[in-house]
Amino acid sequence: MDPWPEPVERVAAVLRERGIDARLEEFPEGTPTAAAAARAVGCTPAEIVKSIVFVCDGRPVLALIPGDKRADAAKIASVVGAGYARSASLDEVRSATGFDAGAVAPFPTPGITRVLIERRLLRHPAVWAGAGSPQHMVCLAPTDVARLTSAEVADLAEA
Repeated sequence: MDPWPEPVERVAAVLRERGIDARLEEFPEGTPTAAAAARAVGCTPAEIVKSIVFVCDGRPVLALIPGDKRADAAKIASVVGAGYARSASLDEVRSATGFDAGAVAPFPTPGITRVLIERRLLRHPAVWAGAGSPQHMVCLAPTDVARLTSAEVADLAEA
């Protein structure tokens, strides 16, 4: 089997090192949106994890949001005690996570010190998250996502 691309290998290495039961797969057609990812992997959009970087009072925060919901910047700012939260720029995403926007995995994210996970993701036995490239996804238990990222569980999505 061909080796994983470097960003995907970083994700795979975390899974191996932590002994996480996960399935990392390649989807050549790509998974550019939560809906496309859900179609590709055969699940509902609610089981897709969107990894979104917000800048909160100048600090990057990673919000893990279900694919069928929109992140609520005001809720994210409130959870982290910030005066504001805005979507990160493409350069800020890369700097904080080491991944390109559209290919952000929830881990490893070396420039992120706070990770938040929308509580609705924890309702599923398994979820699919980006794995470092627009063609790679990883399937694992949402509790493992939360544990690997030291995520704080909160209400982060728009109603």
